[in-house]
Amino acid sequence: MTETQVLVINADLPDIDHPLAIGPEPEMFKLAQHNYKSGEWPFPVRLVKPGTNVRSDEAYLASMKQDPKQGEREDIKAIRQAHKHGKHSLRQLADSTAIEFKRVKDLVHKYSLPLNNGYWRAEKYNNPDEVIAYQTLARLCEKIDAPEFSIRQASMSNGVVNGYYISWVPKV
Repeated sequence: MTETQVLVINADLPDIDHPLAIGPEPEMFKLAQHNYKSGEWPFPVRLVKPGTNVRSDEAYLASMKQDPKQGEREDIKAIRQAHKHGKHSLRQLADSTAIEFKRVKDLVHKYSLPLNNGYWRAEKYNNPDEVIAYQTLARLCEKIDAPEFSIRQASMSNGVVNGYYISWVPKV
């Protein structure tokens, strides 16, 4: 097995034409560590293969920044995947994709992604002004302290659960 030949160059002023040392990678790594720790090279160094296009650290870091369009495409892909797996509300999409709720909302609007925008509505039996509305059945269950199956059953027959008329309001 042949060892890879590398050049040791100054990381602050990268110049592949004037290396500080040339040799096998393991030896150059040890040399670089020793000379940096001893103070012989008071600057950071980099190990590079001969023929490498060397740039400054600023240019290298700038090249690593993610393209905003690429990030947006990845977020849309994640939202579509979550939607495919049964997440149909903005909150569920945000929770399952770990993308900020406002960003999910903006992307869904911008790309007109299909969503289930309907919601569950509970209206107090003796006080029609008291209305509770949630996008998920689980949250409505918690709020009115009733099991899911009874809420679903009541929504199909306009029944009453724990003093509330229950209904499903579909998306417009």
